[in-house]
Amino acid sequence: MSALDALPAVFLEEITERAALLTRTDRKYLVPREEVEELLAASPAALRALEIDGRRRQAYLSLYYDTVDLASYRAAATGRRRRWKVRRRVYVDSGASFLEVKTRTGRGESAKVRIALDPGRDDADPLTDPLDGPALDEVRHLLAAADCPVPVGPLRPVLTTTYDRATVLLEAEDARLTLDEHLVWTGPEGQTRHLTDQVVVETKAGTRPSSLDRALWRRGHRPQRLSKFATGLALLDPALPANRWHRTTGRLHPAA
Repeated sequence: MSALDALPAVFLEEITERAALLTRTDRKYLVPREEVEELLAASPAALRALEIDGRRRQAYLSLYYDTVDLASYRAAATGRRRRWKVRRRVYVDSGASFLEVKTRTGRGESAKVRIALDPGRDDADPLTDPLDGPALDEVRHLLAAADCPVPVGPLRPVLTTTYDRATVLLEAEDARLTLDEHLVWTGPEGQTRHLTDQVVVETKAGTRPSSLDRALWRRGHRPQRLSKFATGLALLDPALPANRWHRTTGRLHPAA
């Protein structure tokens, strides 16, 4: 039995209520898979694992959209203060699907809005077709409201990510830990990169680091600048500007 499976369960309603922090700091780490097992097993904090329909790991698929000239990616790559990200998030096990729009303002504030998707035409393929219709109109409205540059042309799929996520609640700290493994990046031409021996660990806590942050630091791990979207595109296309993620891509061990 894995360390995750040995933890007591927590269910979605409780973890949402207890860990819905008004102010939180997210920290991401790249950790070898065997160390994650050790981290959970050795934690002195009381931990509980999110369980949904008897599963401790949930399958995720994210489809990212961008302009033909990759305006969203390039805004992130050059550190522009006002930038945006649009993705379709699919919860594979339940089939639930949402369009998510993330924006960052000039003051450094971030916001995420979920849009209910119109099923659209029977012959539409959401994984290959450009974003259009009411969903695209809503995206443009949200970007304008956030004072972000509004793309004029269509938004097309540029990257798909798939991975399995486990979520752990730190009982006494109102903090969470997500563990993303078996991460696969797929480009629009079918090119892929697989993260086989590392786990993307993300802590979600208040301004003070959680006990698991401190445990990771003691093991020599430090927070990484890691965006699945930007890092994935940089790995798939080395010609893209990627100085902001140079350290991160150097620590990744992706297989083709």
